Amino acid sequence: MLSADPLTAFPSAVLILSGLALGTYVYGADFAVWTFLWDNYVQVITANLVICTAIAVFVYVRSFSIPAPGQLNPELRQLAPGGHSGNALYDFFIGRELNPRVQLPIPFVSEASRTIDIKVWCEMRPGLLGWNILNLSNIARQYRTYGYVTDSIVLSTAFQLFYVLDGLYMEPAVLTTMDVIMDGLGFMLSFGDMVWVPFVYNFQTRYLAVHPVELGLKGILLILAVTGVGYSIFRGANNQKNRFRTDPNDPRVKHIKYIETASGSKLMTSGWWGMARHINYLGDWLMSWAYSLPTGFAGYTLIESINQTGDVQKRVVQTPEVRGWGMICTYFFLIYFGVLLIHRERRDEEKCKRKYGADWDRYTSLVRSRIVPGIY
Repeated sequence: MLSADPLTAFPSAVLILSGLALGTYVYGADFAVWTFLWDNYVQVITANLVICTAIAVFVYVRSFSIPAPGQLNPELRQLAPGGHSGNALYDFFIGRELNPRVQLPIPFVSEASRTIDIKVWCEMRPGLLGWNILNLSNIARQYRTYGYVTDSIVLSTAFQLFYVLDGLYMEPAVLTTMDVIMDGLGFMLSFGDMVWVPFVYNFQTRYLAVHPVELGLKGILLILAVTGVGYSIFRGANNQKNRFRTDPNDPRVKHIKYIETASGSKLMTSGWWGMARHINYLGDWLMSWAYSLPTGFAGYTLIESINQTGDVQKRVVQTPEVRGWGMICTYFFLIYFGVLLIHRERRDEEKCKRKYGADWDRYTSLVRSRIVPGIY
């Protein structure tokens, strides 16, 4: 059973971003949040690592208090299907409890309103919003250094911010994802949500903060086109799945063909999901191109020189020898994300095979492609 969390990630994100906008309006690029994040990057990463480890330990230890089958279980707590192997290290990493929840000690508030699903909270709030706050800090850094802001860093940040705000706005859809309905909350998810996502996904804008790149109109249009295709696939597929699962009589999905499994589940065989079994991953990956493309052929070197007053000055210069080497970092997300999605797709396939058995074989014979229609 999922928490009765009122799902307020979007309005809370808007409130936080509005506060940051106000601070920037008053103090400009020297706003304390922006300077602190840039100057204390390693310290902030370390703090997040401590927090995510504490969460993983807490939910692991607490999972052993889940009532055994047949015992009274008013909170309907349950173990994750693959999270109680008996191997303590593996279970700690992958997560024993499916949806650990806590109740905040807030007086005069209903139990439902103060019940927090820790996994959903971690997935939707600190990592995603933190990722974009770091991007904004990088923009402020570029302005403090050069006195201007480039179209490349604005575009990369805007796409990533739109992706996150769209996900927060569509927060109810997360309740139908494999992360929520099948995976436990362990170190893997807590580390991914609170450390990996915010501090790896901002590589592109962190690079652009140091080495400005101007795209021009053609570059901007190219990136917009790639993003538009990716978003159409990603949002269209996820909305279709969510509507079909929550209200199959919705006029927007009433025409969808499907097969019914022995367990009563319905697997779509037309629409977006008739093209590929994980078509949303294709859209997700295409959108990730827009984060890296603004960095161009990344790579720079620092040139030191002494001015007339004897002070050492450092200049960022891109030379033929270093051009392209920075792409290892700035395009890392794109490659990593592709590998992650393929790995995730394989895990999803195994879980569905175990869950549906022969019905899954029947389904895959109708929808043959995994992610890319007709190719993979």
